[in-house]
Amino acid sequence: MFEMSMPWWEFVLRAVVVYVVLLGMIRISGKRTMGQFTAFDMLLIVLLGNAVQNALLGKDTSMTGGLLLAATLIVLNWSVGLLTSRSRKMERLLEGVPVVLAHNGNVYRDVLRRELVSRYDFSKAMREAGCNDVDRIHLALLETDGRITILLREPPGDGDEDV
Repeated sequence: MFEMSMPWWEFVLRAVVVYVVLLGMIRISGKRTMGQFTAFDMLLIVLLGNAVQNALLGKDTSMTGGLLLAATLIVLNWSVGLLTSRSRKMERLLEGVPVVLAHNGNVYRDVLRRELVSRYDFSKAMREAGCNDVDRIHLALLETDGRITILLREPPGDGDEDV
């Protein structure tokens, strides 16, 4: 139960390689992959975990090996968080930057397509922002976490007059 079939450092090495490769694959796949979870996204997460299980564990089924892997993955995740919080360059590299989807009432349909944002998702974000007309959009951003933020234009006359 506690006897590992590989040296401890091989578990750590396997965890680092799998973590870095999966992080790169998720980063390349775009912001929408990790944004708003659907049933398909949840299925992807479960299948990814199953797919990399053997790459992480090899033939080992010991409790010690599993706990060592879990600890390594948690430390890696914490380290990435620390690194991105301390370095703008690493934050941009690992998390990306927000992408402008619309500006001053102009929706950039080519950007929506490139970022895999459906019309339905964009319309939903508009409704959530209380916007019923594209012309009211000052700025629409696809955030680094996959959410869509919509900033509305101020209606004419609001805030310009003294009461």
